[in-house]
Amino acid sequence: MDVTVWLYLINASLLICHEIDSAYWKEWELFNIPGGIEGFLFIHMPLMFLALFGAIEVYKQGFFGYIFSLVLGGVGIFAFLIHMLFILKGKKEFKTPASIGLLLMIFFFSLLQVFYTIF
Repeated sequence: MDVTVWLYLINASLLICHEIDSAYWKEWELFNIPGGIEGFLFIHMPLMFLALFGAIEVYKQGFFGYIFSLVLGGVGIFAFLIHMLFILKGKKEFKTPASIGLLLMIFFFSLLQVFYTIF
């Protein structure tokens, strides 16, 4: 199996775990997303499906797999940067070692994923 498939699976798993952590921190309040936990869950159902479906496309190594891999890598990089910005602004959320560790791993694997997808 291609290294990009493994990086995608690792990164998708980390991002899903981060979203579990996001529910703990009530991320919908941080981003002013209406609907509380119900809205948060409703938004994440199709996102999780797309992340899992993307693994199939990456495995097939076609054009759509390339796109899914770049998008997921970009999402990971964005997630790291936006949460670090919130932390630097003094927000209390995502400051536990587990939350920060997840964000750092997401950033690392997202960079690797984008690199291996392009090159």
